Amino acid sequence: MSINSIIGTARDLLDEKEAAHLLDTSPGTLSVWRSTGRYNLPFIKIGRNVRYRRSDLLAWLEKRTRETGATA
Repeated sequence: MSINSIIGTARDLLDEKEAAHLLDTSPGTLSVWRSTGRYNLPFIKIGRNVRYRRSDLLAWLEKRTRETGATA
C-alpha cells in the first residue's frame, strides 16, 4: 500500500462532528443510532474514537433516496 493511498484513506474517515454535519444531524443523534441500531450506518471504532467512511455515509444516503412520497 502506498503512502498516497494511506493518506487518501485517512482523509476518507470522518469524526462524529464531520459525519453529523454531512448528514445534517447532531453527533448525539449518531450516537443514539449506533447504540440502538436504528439505522444500519457503518462505523469504525479506533479505541474510544468513532469514525465514519465518507463513502459509507454517501452510500447510506443514496439508499435512503426516495422517488415517490412513500416513506416505507
